[in-house]
Amino acid sequence: MKVILLQDVKSVGKKGELVNVSEGYGNNFLLPKKLAVEATKTNINDLELKKKADEKRKKEEYEEALALAEKINELEVKVSVKTGDNGKIFGSVTTKEIGEALEKQHGIKIDKKKMVLGESIKMVGTRNIKVKIHPKVTAEMTVKIVEA
Repeated sequence: MKVILLQDVKSVGKKGELVNVSEGYGNNFLLPKKLAVEATKTNINDLELKKKADEKRKKEEYEEALALAEKINELEVKVSVKTGDNGKIFGSVTTKEIGEALEKQHGIKIDKKKMVLGESIKMVGTRNIKVKIHPKVTAEMTVKIVEA
């Protein structure tokens, strides 16, 4: 019996796959629990249309990420902090502060979890910070830490 999986099923297959299972397993387990639908012509057509739509959506997201990365690579974000002697910062500059400054100065909102500092920023100066916009796209932004 051929079925299209609606969810991931352990040791059978992933969501959206067309798999061949025994009649009993399909009729008594997969279909009643709505883990799969029977592979009719209309269901197979729907599956193909969904796959094409997903591919198109992923391609658009990737292109948007590339455009945003290009924009971010050119940006310089200034973060003002209180400092002590020799330009040392009280505490450290976090990705949250950098994200807020980026939104105020350039109107671009980026999740703080997507920024990679490497090591904590505890001195005044200029740093390059990597931003993971998309699994395949990484940008690098310049952050200038200045005294308040």
